[in-house]
Parts: sequence; structure tokens; C-alpha cells
Amino acid sequence: MRKVGLSTAVALVVAIVAVSASAPMIAFAAAPALAIAFWRNALGAAALAPAALRQGRARPGRRALGVTALSGVFLAVHFGTWVPSAKLTSVAMSVALVSTTPVWTALVAAVRGVRVPGSTWTGIGIAVAGVALATGADPDLSGRALLGDALALTGGVAAAGYTLLGEHARASLTTSVYASICYGICAALIVVVCLATGARLWGYTWSTWLAIAGMTIGPQLLGHTLINYALHRVSATTVAVLLLLEVPGALVIAWVLLGQLPAARTLPGIALLLAGVAVVVLGGRRRQPTNGGTIISPEAIGTT
Repeated sequence: MRKVGLSTAVALVVAIVAVSASAPMIAFAAAPALAIAFWRNALGAAALAPAALRQGRARPGRRALGVTALSGVFLAVHFGTWVPSAKLTSVAMSVALVSTTPVWTALVAAVRGVRVPGSTWTGIGIAVAGVALATGADPDLSGRALLGDALALTGGVAAAGYTLLGEHARASLTTSVYASICYGICAALIVVVCLATGARLWGYTWSTWLAIAGMTIGPQLLGHTLINYALHRVSATTVAVLLLLEVPGALVIAWVLLGQLPAARTLPGIALLLAGVAVVVLGGRRRQPTNGGTIISPEAIGTT
């Protein structure tokens, strides 16, 4: 086991707190969900652009750019579904369902011919049971809440595509180059949808602009950056398990910021869901397909 230094431990704590604040700040911000997704990515891309220009003097290969562009499309789907979910359903359900990303990466691995451990399938079964229990026990069975649950689950699936593609792109691109391109493409796609649907992109209150700035600095930049920093010193499995703390962290922040607490009857289902995801992550191992294809990591990390 690698020894974790104080700086790495602090980085992980700050990263978990940063990503935990994402869903509560989305629910707090008085702006259209898609507009929030646009500003968060556009400002994140702009913030990383100077570093990307300094580090990206060597022209990236066409394949790497293509993978990065496709990753940006998946990121747009992720934010385009998950951000609205945080306004339609509870913060607890939104964050718990989007955290199923490792489950979907494991399923992708199986489809691509990677041998998936039995423990992974066990974890998937536990996670599905948890989703069924949590949504069935949720007292808010309105169409609005159920749509939010479905969007959060879709966001988790899209995040799997984003992280798997990003894993390949980052093999030849620096983090700042990859992230600035990916965020930029995501923002461009989302702003088209905003314009097509008439989503208001400005004219918000100062508190909403502060929330958008907080989402950009916190979850979008600080959270992702420190997670990437920690991955050089801590295994991906360990980080993925630690990121499950985003769910209780989001619940605490939602309670303080919004006065929103999940219904007690949904907590066992949410706990079972997280336990299933943890089993998937801990049982996941990087494996080489027998046909010589690309290595896929079932433990790929998704952050919000």
C-alpha cells in the first residue's frame, strides 16, 4: 500500500468537499439548469485555457483530439441531464443516482470483451436493488421527481462514457489541454440547446452568479484538479471509493444551504446503492481483453 502524504490527504478532503457542494449549489441557483451547465463549463474552459496554451505547443494528434471531442459530447449529455435533475428531484436522490457511474463502466467493460469479476456483478445487483428501494420508498412520486431520478441516472451513464474516453485522451494530452477542450465542446453544445429552448443566459441575481462562480471554482476546477493530483499518489480504486463520500457530503450541505433533508425511509435504499457501487469499485481491476483490444477500467471515476 502506498503511503499517503499530508498534502495528498488534504487534497482529497478538499476535492470531496468541493464536489459535494455541486448539487446543493445547482438547486440553490435561481437560473435555468442548462444555463448553469453552460456557464460552469464555459468559465472552466476559459480558466484553463492559458495553462493549456502553454502546455499544448506540441500539436495534439488527430486521434487524441477526436477522442477528446467525443468525451466533450458525453460530458454535455452528463451535465444536460444531471444538472436539471438536481432541480427536479431531491439532492439525495440526484447525487446517489449519478454516482452509479462505476456500475456503467463495468457494464461497458463486459460489452467490450473485458472479463468482469463476479464481485462486480454482485455489486451491480446490490446497487440496482438500492435504486429500487430508494425510489420506491421516496414519498415524492410525482412525475417531476421521477423525471429527475431518470435524468440523474442518465447523467451517471453519460459520465461513464466521459470518464472512459477521458482515460484514453489523457494518455497523450495534459490535464489542462484535455479539460479545456472537453469543457469548451461541452459548453458549445449546451449553449446551442439553451438558445434553441429559450433558456435565459443572463440577468440573474448576484447570489445566483455567486453560486455559478462557486460551482466553477469548486466542483469544476478545484475538485477535478485535486482529484487528478491525488491520482498520482493514490490508487484509482481508493479515490473512487472516497468519492462516494460526496453523497453524505451533499446531504449535509443541502441541509445547511437549503434546509433539505432526505426522507428517512429513502436512506436504506441510498445506503444500499452506495454499498453496491463500492463493491463494484473494489472488485474492479484493470484487465486486458483476450482479443488484444483496449484496456478498460471498470473503476473509472466520475465526478460531478
